[in-house]
Amino acid sequence: MLKPLTKKTNFTKRKGPVVLVIMDGVGFGKYKEGDAVAAALMTNFDLIKSTYPFVKLKAHGTAVGLPADDDMGNSEVGHNAMGCGRVYAQGAKLVSGSIETGKMFKGDIWNKLVSNVKTTGKTLHFIGLFSDGNVHSNNNHLKAMITKAKEDGASKVRVHILLDGRDVGETSALEYIDPFEDFLSSLRNSSFDCAIASGGGRMVITMDRYNANWSMVEKGWKTHVLGEGRMFKSAHEAVEILRKETGAIDQDIPAFVIEKDGKPVGTIVDGDSVIFYNFRGDRSLEITETFEKEDFNRFDRKRYPNVEYAGMMEYDGDAHVPKQFLVNPPSIDRTIGEYLVSTGVKQFAISETQKFGHVTYFFNGNRTGKFSEELEDYVEITSDIVPFSQRPWMKCAEITDKVIEAIKSDKYGFIRLNFPNGDMVSHTGIFEAAVCAMGALDICLGRLMKAVEEAKGIMVVTADHGNADDMYEHEKDGRVKIKENGKPKAKTAHSLNPVPCIIFDPEYKEEYGRQLREGLGVSSIAATCIELLGYNPPEDYNPSVLIWK
Repeated sequence: MLKPLTKKTNFTKRKGPVVLVIMDGVGFGKYKEGDAVAAALMTNFDLIKSTYPFVKLKAHGTAVGLPADDDMGNSEVGHNAMGCGRVYAQGAKLVSGSIETGKMFKGDIWNKLVSNVKTTGKTLHFIGLFSDGNVHSNNNHLKAMITKAKEDGASKVRVHILLDGRDVGETSALEYIDPFEDFLSSLRNSSFDCAIASGGGRMVITMDRYNANWSMVEKGWKTHVLGEGRMFKSAHEAVEILRKETGAIDQDIPAFVIEKDGKPVGTIVDGDSVIFYNFRGDRSLEITETFEKEDFNRFDRKRYPNVEYAGMMEYDGDAHVPKQFLVNPPSIDRTIGEYLVSTGVKQFAISETQKFGHVTYFFNGNRTGKFSEELEDYVEITSDIVPFSQRPWMKCAEITDKVIEAIKSDKYGFIRLNFPNGDMVSHTGIFEAAVCAMGALDICLGRLMKAVEEAKGIMVVTADHGNADDMYEHEKDGRVKIKENGKPKAKTAHSLNPVPCIIFDPEYKEEYGRQLREGLGVSSIAATCIELLGYNPPEDYNPSVLIWK
C-alpha cells in the first residue's frame, strides 16, 4: 500500500467532487477545413474555455512516451500518461528498441517459436495491423522479424494482414501491400518460402476489443486459421476488387484468403508458430484468448490447432495474457487511482464499452481490476454494435446521466469519464457525423457544468489526443486534398494537435492564477487533479498546470 498523499495547505478543497472529463479525440486543429470541433456548435465548450483557466496540452510524440514528435498520440498512451502522472517509454518505442539492440531475438520466446518450426519445416505465422501507424503496430517491426526468422533458419512464413485505413490514410492499403510484396520477393528463395496468406479490414475481422463484437474475431479465425472465405490470387487483387465492389475504405474491407491452385496458401495447423505482432493490448486480447483458451465458448472454432502462440507484448499484466510474449511492456506503478485509494478518496469511473478499458485498465497503468472494492466503483455502458457514423451521439447521454447521479450522491471525491464520440466517430472519416458527435458531446458538457456547479465541485476538461479536429488530408501548403469525385479526401487517423485543459471551478477564490502553466503534456493532468482534491502530488509526478499564488 502506498503512503497517503499529504494535504495541501494553501488550498481549501471544494465541497463537491473533482470531475475529470476526457473528450476522446478532441483537439485544436490548425486548418479550418476538416475541423469538426470548430465546425460544430459547441456553446458550452466555448463558454468555459473563454471564461475559466485554460491551456493547451501536448498529447503526442515524446510527450506521451512515443519515439518521435511526428508520432501521433493514441488513447492507450494518453490514458496511461494521465493516470500515472509521468511519461513512460511506450509500445512502439519499446519494441523498436528491443529490435534495434537485438534483445528480442536473444529472448527465449523468439527462439522457442522459431525453433519450433525450424526443425519440422512447419510455418511461422504473423498476424497484425498492417501499417506504420505506430498506434497498434509498425510494419518495420514485421519486416525485421521476418528477416531475422530467415536468418535463424525458419523455412516458411505466412503473414495475415489487417488493413488499417484508420491510423493511416483511409485508402492507403496498396501503398503498404505492393512494397511489402517486393520485400518478400527479395527474401524468397529455394529454402525460404514467404507470402501474404489472408487479410481484411481491422473493423471487420480480428481486432475487436472490450468484448464488443466477438463476431469480428470469429471472422478473423475463419480467415487466418481455417482459410475459409472468398479467395484471391494476391492481396493486391483482393483489395482492388473488394474496394470496387463495396466502396469500402481500408478498415471496412471484407475478409479475403489468398489461394494457389484453388487452395489457401497459409492455414494455421498443428505444429505451427504464431506471433500476433500488435504491441497495443486492447485489440489484441480477444484473438489471444481464441488461440490460448482451451475451454473456449465465444464461438465454434471448428478446429483448434496446437501451436506455439506469442504476442508482441504482455497485453494484460494482471491476467498474464498472453502466456508468451516477445517484449516486456512498461512497468507503470503508483497511479493517481492507487494514491487516492491509499488516501481514502472514493472514486467513480465510467465510459461505454468502446472506451471503458481506457478509463479503467489503461488509466490504472495497464492494470485489470480495482485497487479497492470499497473505494472504487466502475460502470460500463454497453456500446451499440452499429457503425458509429449512424449513432454519432453514441452513449454520451447515458454516460452523463450516470455521472450526474454520482455527483448528486455525494459519495465520490474523484469522478472520471470518457466520452468516445470525438474519436470513434471521426475514425469513420465522415465529417458530418463528427460534427453531430461534437454537438451531442457539448450538450452533455453543459449538463455536467450545471451538476458540478450545484455540487460546488470542480470539472477538469481535457482529451487524450486529437482526431475530430483534423478530418481532411491536406497538402504541404495547407490546401485540402481532393478525391476524383471532387470531395475532400478524408483523414481517419489521429492528429498531432494539442488538446484542451480547462479548469471549470465556479467556487474559484484566486488561490491559483488564471494563467496556467504552458508547454506541458497530458501527463500533467494527474498532478492537477490531485492538487484540486486538496493534496500534494508525488514529487516525481510531472508538474500540475496550476500556478499557485
